[in-house]
Amino acid sequence: MKQMQSARPAETQSVGEVITLPPVQVRRRPPALGRYLNAGLQRLLPALLGLGLLVLLWQVAAMQSKGFPTPLSTLDSALTLFADPFYRDGPNDMGIGWNVLASLQRVAIGFGLAALAGIPLGFLIGRFTFFSRMFTPLIALLRPVSPLAWLPIGLLLFQKAEPASSWTIFICSIWPMVINTSEGVRRIPEDYLNVARVLQLSEWTILRRILFPAVLPAVLTGVRLSIGIAWLVIVAAEMLTGGLGIGFWIWNEWNNLNVENILIAIVIIGVVGLLLEQGLMLIARRLSWQEK
Repeated sequence: MKQMQSARPAETQSVGEVITLPPVQVRRRPPALGRYLNAGLQRLLPALLGLGLLVLLWQVAAMQSKGFPTPLSTLDSALTLFADPFYRDGPNDMGIGWNVLASLQRVAIGFGLAALAGIPLGFLIGRFTFFSRMFTPLIALLRPVSPLAWLPIGLLLFQKAEPASSWTIFICSIWPMVINTSEGVRRIPEDYLNVARVLQLSEWTILRRILFPAVLPAVLTGVRLSIGIAWLVIVAAEMLTGGLGIGFWIWNEWNNLNVENILIAIVIIGVVGLLLEQGLMLIARRLSWQEK
């Protein structure tokens, strides 16, 4: 017994080896302002490089082509143009601001009418097989038609240039909204509709409670595509119809050989189109349940 008792302490006693770890350097997180500046530089620097490359190619093209304006001369013309963008010297001589507003008004009319007609039509096509078989062949036939091919039809129907431009916007911007809305309705899970049938919900309740919330992302995608098409078409339509508008303003500046102003108008068209698309994308992110 004594031997066993004396053996136990010998077994329990063990010599532990102490391992010294090297000091760990903890990286301090940069302050919030530094993180924001770093993220801003990562986004801004590539964009500035792209713009610099564009200006460089522009300068090379101006040096190689006689009569093509340089970036510096275009900047001088832009400063003069934007010094008073809303001047009025008669019905045929107005500032660039009035021309942009006139084009936006035409786009708003044609695009608004297209949304009022296209989104409900897309719901009908996606929800009911009869309407799908009725309208799908017509959409497949009319959608590939060039936008400017519709302009003479509008001039013949309305006998005026102003409704004809809005008509061209309407007929060209309606298709993305119809197609995206109908496809969104078709992709709704059948379980949702089965539950609606079990609960004996009315068609209006199904549209309001099930279809519209589920299809809203697809609808907004179609709206975003349509606004780009509408802004693209209005410039070409105004070149042919004349009157007040950014398209006619470009054509008038070409007749006066003011190439600098044409380049300025191209930049304005791109900026306005970008703002319209980004605004709709912001609305889509706010309203889409998939983002939440």
